[in-house]
Amino acid sequence: MENFTAYNPTKLHFGKGVTEKLGETALEYGKKVLLLYGKGSVQRNGIYDKVVKQLNSIKAEVFEYSGIKPNPLVDDVLEAAQIGKLNNVDVIVAVGGGSVIDSAKITALSIANSTDPWAIMKYKVKPKKTIPLIAVLTLAATGTEMNGAAVLQNHKTNEKIGYVSSLNYPEHSFLDPEFTFTVPNDYTSYGVVDLIAHTLEAYFGEGEASLSDRFVEVIIKEAMEYGPLVLKEPENYEYRANIMWAATTALNGLTNYGRKSGDWGVHDIGHNISYLFDTPHGATLSIAYPAWLKLHKDRIPERIIKLGNQLFGTNSIEETIENIERFFKSINCPIRLSDINIGEDKKDELIEQMLATKINGMVHKFTDEDRKKVVELMM
Repeated sequence: MENFTAYNPTKLHFGKGVTEKLGETALEYGKKVLLLYGKGSVQRNGIYDKVVKQLNSIKAEVFEYSGIKPNPLVDDVLEAAQIGKLNNVDVIVAVGGGSVIDSAKITALSIANSTDPWAIMKYKVKPKKTIPLIAVLTLAATGTEMNGAAVLQNHKTNEKIGYVSSLNYPEHSFLDPEFTFTVPNDYTSYGVVDLIAHTLEAYFGEGEASLSDRFVEVIIKEAMEYGPLVLKEPENYEYRANIMWAATTALNGLTNYGRKSGDWGVHDIGHNISYLFDTPHGATLSIAYPAWLKLHKDRIPERIIKLGNQLFGTNSIEETIENIERFFKSINCPIRLSDINIGEDKKDELIEQMLATKINGMVHKFTDEDRKKVVELMM
């Protein structure tokens, strides 16, 4: 096991009605609030009204920015940051899933440091401070509610990339499973895939950490047990709660302690697919992970076999991959590009994108031939 520092400053509030404390929590930081949310679902399902009621209860001055899309754009962050700077906001409240919260993280850094958000994403500047961020989660998937990571895309530079900083942790995150009752089945499934992919990025990282491996295994088992159930009963509180907590623990540091790093090569593949074709993030991962495993089956056979043994009771690489594909299909997620109508006519475009951005893992490196082969394996 490697030396490590365990650090997670986010105060997480989990359960029914927890957002009733949102107003008094925001007041700890001030009354000038920048409220960020997506394209309107939080208004249709009543979550927006509950949040605004809380902010009104402390007589907050609220400045809004809405319309953040599922694959978040740096352009929206730039506009939101301008609103925040102009009005000298004290705190940001982000209501939504990973895209909204990720956008809010970089918005907070941009405001506090008067810095271009893409310069932050590219590590061209090192922010020294941030604006306090409060997250209200509405989609169980990314784990961003309890970590220091954020992902944005930029159509000017043809990139979708991640940024990690200890400044990115939300001060508070509010997780009410009832807020996920109205999430459509497809995005519920994508969230299940996303949380599984996060644990696997740690599992295939560098360093031996047996307890962290066990965390990975039980989180995936939790997702595989409750994912299908929540699709059948989307308003079952316990099912939603179990998936919501699993998604948070999948990427709050728990699965990575004792390792040097995770790998993140599959996410790099997925980001390029979603950048080109605006594919939902989780759908890119259910396509990319089986292909990645096939690419690496002769390179890390023992590791793949161990995973299959713990999850499915098999000692075969092929059966491990088949079982993972079978589970993804069982929750109606694609496992080939053709499943989302990306055919041979798009193959060269995707290969060119993979070669141009030099997709790579932090541990398991890609050659150009690997980049071409993984596209073939996804077709």
